[in-house]
Amino acid sequence: MAIRIDAHQHFWNYNADDYGWIGGDMEILKKNYLPEDLLPLLQSNCMNGTIAVQARQTLEETRWLLDLANENPFIKGVVGWVDLSSPNVVEQLTQFCGDPAFVGVRHVVQDEPDLRFMLRREFLRGIEALREFKLTYDILIFPEHLPVAYEMVKKFPQQLFVVDHIAKPAIRDYQFSPWDEHIRLLASCPNVFCKISGMVTEADWNNWQYSDFEPYLDTILEAFGVDRIMIGSDWPVCTVSAPYDKVMQIVFLYIGKLTEFEQNKILGENGLTFYQIDH
Repeated sequence: MAIRIDAHQHFWNYNADDYGWIGGDMEILKKNYLPEDLLPLLQSNCMNGTIAVQARQTLEETRWLLDLANENPFIKGVVGWVDLSSPNVVEQLTQFCGDPAFVGVRHVVQDEPDLRFMLRREFLRGIEALREFKLTYDILIFPEHLPVAYEMVKKFPQQLFVVDHIAKPAIRDYQFSPWDEHIRLLASCPNVFCKISGMVTEADWNNWQYSDFEPYLDTILEAFGVDRIMIGSDWPVCTVSAPYDKVMQIVFLYIGKLTEFEQNKILGENGLTFYQIDH
């Protein structure tokens, strides 16, 4: 039986200081979200496991997520945070690399004021260090960052990258270009994957329809193919717009036209391959 993996979700113990990005229109997120909250949702959607992704830029959170993974076997991997721009990045990576659950790193580039942050010498040095540790990198950006992301990944053809949330196109405004052209260019790099995740938060939270996502999903499927895309819920962030089941149903319905073999890739196998997780 094929293994199905939610390739993108978060955990947190909520407090206003650490999660200042959770605004007044996100009251539903202002509470704890922990493994025991997610497990029944995974089970009811026939998902076997998950990848927990950082939500705070601290080494402490990375450590905590790894502890959760060691306590909860359904957490198959952790995408943590280290300061990739630090001269001590190798030492920081060494702290965690002994834990097999540590599979990748992410930085919240979308919040950096410098549009070309990913091309800074210090940051590039950090990306280069990931290869030595056999770690992946999650690219969290807005559409305006896509040309810079392309410049970055071209420098590291042996490094595995994945674009989170299809690079957050403005679905609520039905804006397609230049996201379409730029995501296709990034997809031309064979070392770049894409997560079909985070779409409902870029749509009209209260009035979206399944058809709103179809043109974006068409582009992603055409650009990356069935071997380089993976499903992710972005739970609990997604709950500002829709519950877990409804979010996952967007992808389940869309890929229904594909063969069972192709669906299994998107629903699990690609995530396991990308994050180098043993089946």
